[in-house]
Formats: sequence, structure tokens, C-alpha cells
Amino acid sequence: MNILWTSDELRQATHGKLVADDLMITGVSIDTRTLQPGDLFIALQGENSDGHAHIEKALQAGAACVMIHTLDISIKDDPRLLLVADTMQGLIALGHYARTRFKGKLIAITGSVGKTTTKDMLRTALQKSGKTHAAVASYNNHWGVPLTLARLPKDADYCISEIGMNHVGEILPLAQQVKPDVAIITTIGTAHLGHMGSIEAIAKEKASLFSALQPHGTAIVPDDAIGSHFFHEYIPHDRTLWTCGISSTADICIQNLVSTAEGSHFTLLVPQQKYDVELHAPGKHIARNAALVLGTVKALHADLPAAISALKTFLPSAGRGQIRTILNNVQLLDESYNASTTSVRAAIETLSLLPAQRHVVALGDILELGTFAAAEHRTLAESVISANAIAFCCGEHMRALYDALPKALQGAYAPDSRSLAPVLRAALQPGDLLLVKGSFGSRMRDLIALLDQTSNPVSN
Repeated sequence: MNILWTSDELRQATHGKLVADDLMITGVSIDTRTLQPGDLFIALQGENSDGHAHIEKALQAGAACVMIHTLDISIKDDPRLLLVADTMQGLIALGHYARTRFKGKLIAITGSVGKTTTKDMLRTALQKSGKTHAAVASYNNHWGVPLTLARLPKDADYCISEIGMNHVGEILPLAQQVKPDVAIITTIGTAHLGHMGSIEAIAKEKASLFSALQPHGTAIVPDDAIGSHFFHEYIPHDRTLWTCGISSTADICIQNLVSTAEGSHFTLLVPQQKYDVELHAPGKHIARNAALVLGTVKALHADLPAAISALKTFLPSAGRGQIRTILNNVQLLDESYNASTTSVRAAIETLSLLPAQRHVVALGDILELGTFAAAEHRTLAESVISANAIAFCCGEHMRALYDALPKALQGAYAPDSRSLAPVLRAALQPGDLLLVKGSFGSRMRDLIALLDQTSNPVSN
């Protein structure tokens, strides 16, 4: 049994009041729906919900302890209650304590796109070198980062944390919690452009991650990133900055890249070493992610040949490039989790590599682009036309892309993903390859769920 927290450690970390002396916490939860016996349940208070309303449910589900910040509850005398001044600050305090006691290496990943895929690839690559703990899903915000740290096993060798942002000033406080030994920027793109105002502002915000790098730490960045002067501005003088990409001057250099429907093959040049890399996940963006990952392995002095071998087994997860069959012999390229203009272009490029009778795209709005929305969506027309893909679009902003396409590539337009689903279903044919992509708020996962219902009708 892996003990994350004891009673004494909970008190020391949070300065809270806890009567029980023999607690052995094996997990940390903020959601009773996924809580496991032995977990510490943290009753976070949000805008639309309050975990304090679920305290009894958490204990009934097997929570070993519950962190609270009010005694205005029916079971206030339970010895398993950890009373703190504020549960959100209590979670952050647990994260700080866990980071301080951690003796391994911590890697932080930010970027406009590719954070979660890069994290998943890095976890795959590092597991051959030591026990690796990584953020769940896309836990990269003000509660996701400290929760990742609070769940960090004491005996882990590596920890991987995502760090996200929507507005100016969000990355640095999270970076200061993480204190990375290696910091990665996957991309500098137009995601959240409406909030940030310019791509230069996005680059500056991403670069602020480097100011929290630990002594002798390494930052790894794309060799073609816009606003790269901010990288040098933020990185402390005694840290290392490596570039990664296809240029001959990149410190981590991709050479002889060949991308096909089966995956990619390239030669990787890292300082003083040269390797052949083979991937079974298609897409040039996956190859670039792999190079960032292998550069990180090199910076950590971990087993690079073992990491290269491990990456051969990597396949994208649902919503992030997974390929599977739906309906009557229609192949689905599932990119439904999130989107930016950069990632949509990359996904369409991957689509064009894969053989099919017809290439079809179902695209939902890219959100948080503000006044740039119409122009950003229209820029995708070139990619759709180049791939000769029939486009089915939904959402207010995707209308701009749909109207910019030639009639032959206009499949259909609908106001939202649920109303697009039956129209798309009726148009799909055996042998089609369908790409589904859109911002999380566009709910393109609902479209896929409706197609899956059609694929597997419930019989009475």
C-alpha cells in the first residue's frame, strides 16, 4: 500500500486541526464520483458547487479523511475531519509540501497545443527509467496543478505536470508551485488569443514558466517559436536553453523525417548523440512532440535508448488522435477534446496521410479567439482544400470557414454539434475517414457519442 499522507503530515502541511492520529491516506480526491477508499476528500468550494455538501457521501464511500473549512455541517465531531482556513489553500499547501519532500525530477509542460499528448508520451518514455507520476487528463489549472502534486508518491523518480493558461499572469503562480527541473514549451500558437490580445503576449506568458526553473535546470522550446526573445528574458542565467525542431541549428534536431499513415521515422540529433526513432502514431506534430520528449529524457540523464524503444508503443488516447472504426466501416480520427487553429491544421495534415475513399472533417468552433475569431477560422480553408476534405461545420465561428470553402467541399452546416450529428451520419459512406475536432466547449464529443449510438443501437 502506497501511503501518500499520514495524520502528522496533513497537520504539518496545512496547519489544520485533525483529531485522528492513525490516518494512512492512499489517494487525494475532489470528486465523490471517482473517490476511492482510503482517499483524502477535499471539499473545494467553487462558483457552482460546494464540496461541503458531499462530506457524508465521501465518508460513506470510504474516504479516510475529509478536508473542510467550515463546521457548519451535521457531522462536525467526526475525528476524520481536517479543518483548515480554506480548502483551496489547503490543497495548495499539500502541493507545496509534496514538492518539498520530493527527491526526484519534476518536468513541467506548457504550450498552446500538445501539452497532454506530450505528457502522455513522456510518461511512456520515462517509465523504463523509474517510477513516473503524471497529471491526470488535462489537470493544468489552479486546482489541477496542486492536485497533481498532492497525489505525488513519495518514492516517485519523476513527476510530470501540465501548466495551462487562459489569461495573463496565470502561469507563474503555478510554475512556482511546480518548481521544474525541466520546462517544456510545446508550441506558441493562437489559443486564447481573444483573452491575450497578441501572439507576442502568449509567448511572454508561456516563457514565464522558465523563471521557476530549478538550479541547473533545462528549458526546451520549439526552434521556430514566435516571441522566442522572451525565452532568454525569463530563463535564469545559470540554466540551459535548448531548441527543438527541424532546423540544422536546433539543439535537438529532427532530420530525414518521413511521415506516413503508419507513423513516422526520423533521425534524432541530441548533444553528442544520434539515434533512429520510429513511431507508430501518424502525424508530423507527433514526431515533434516525440523530439521534445526525447530531449527531456536527455536533459534528465535518463535512459534514452529505452525511451526511444518505449515510444514505439505509444498511441494517442480518445479525443487526442485515436483512430477507430464507427458505423459501417467508417474510420474515425478522434481529435474532439480541444482545438486551436494550429492543432486543427496539424490534424487535417494527419488526415491527409491516411488512405480513405473520402476524407471528411466535422469541425466545431475554436473558442476564446475574441475579435480574431472569424479571420482565424477562415485561415483553415487552405488546409481543408489541400486535403480535399468534405467539411461539416457547426458553431457560430465555423460558419466563416464553411462559407470560405468551394461548394464541392461544403458538406453541411449546423448551429451546434448535436444538430450536426444526424446530418453527418446520413452523409457518411463506407470507406470514409472522418476527422472530428473542436474546442472543448463546442462539445464535439457529443457528436461522436451520437454517432456511436447509431453504430451500436440499443435493442429492446
